[in-house]
Amino acid sequence: MTQPTRINPFKKIAFVLTLVASIVLTVTGCGGSDGDSLGDYLSDSGQLEPSGPAPVLTFRVVETYPHQTDAFTQGLLYEDGRLLESTGLVGQSSLREVDLETGNVIKQQNLASNLFGEGLASRQGSLFQLTLDSGEAIVWDEETFIPTDTRATLVPAWGLALTDADTFAFSDGTSTIRFLDPITFEEVGYVTATDNGVEVDLLNELEVVNGLIFANRFTKDEIVVIDPADGRVLFRVDLTGLIDKQAYGLGPNDVLNGIAFDTVERRLFVTGKRWPFLYHIELVQ
Repeated sequence: MTQPTRINPFKKIAFVLTLVASIVLTVTGCGGSDGDSLGDYLSDSGQLEPSGPAPVLTFRVVETYPHQTDAFTQGLLYEDGRLLESTGLVGQSSLREVDLETGNVIKQQNLASNLFGEGLASRQGSLFQLTLDSGEAIVWDEETFIPTDTRATLVPAWGLALTDADTFAFSDGTSTIRFLDPITFEEVGYVTATDNGVEVDLLNELEVVNGLIFANRFTKDEIVVIDPADGRVLFRVDLTGLIDKQAYGLGPNDVLNGIAFDTVERRLFVTGKRWPFLYHIELVQ
């Protein structure tokens, strides 16, 4: 197949301190005000330094919520006060609206028994749910969960998120983020995620926060935060220890997966496949 032409789908983002800090994801020193802040990684001009490995942040759990352990989480979305989830596995895949406080399923549509649900994104009253290897994304009415259309997709299809440029960011488990036309799903550009010049692969579930792409890495307790203009990893989030997998009987496939951002209250949520909890976290340096 002919390699697609590299197109920069964004204007270069000026990553000033106020932008990154406004991810709220509170970035403070581990020991208080004496610790390093994200500002230490900015140049005098206010832009993140392009050289050297991306800084690694850790986390603080703000709140813990129940999560259904039958949910093999593939996509997570928080919009207009609603928590929406795509679950996977052939014969078990679904689209769900979930009550954040209780973890109870408010509304659910099961996918056809031959489909494996994947990433989930919202645009103009419709939900777009990827399926792993059918070559189709399902378009749902966001309110009724009635399917209204499909879109042809590349295979495999892993993660999906709507960018600030009104394109869909699409992942396939590699280091490539592809940008798709929001109507046709045709590819209009791509970037390769790199940290200090080294490709960062296993990109899976996606979320866009203040124009930056947050991507969890499949099988890794890690989120990488990517500049959509050039693919550079700006910082990494180490989520090691977020959950005691052995204590809760989680297997090797029950990995971190699911990132959602509440744009109103500025809360970052993460969970995993069949995890009993969903977490509101803040980022900590």
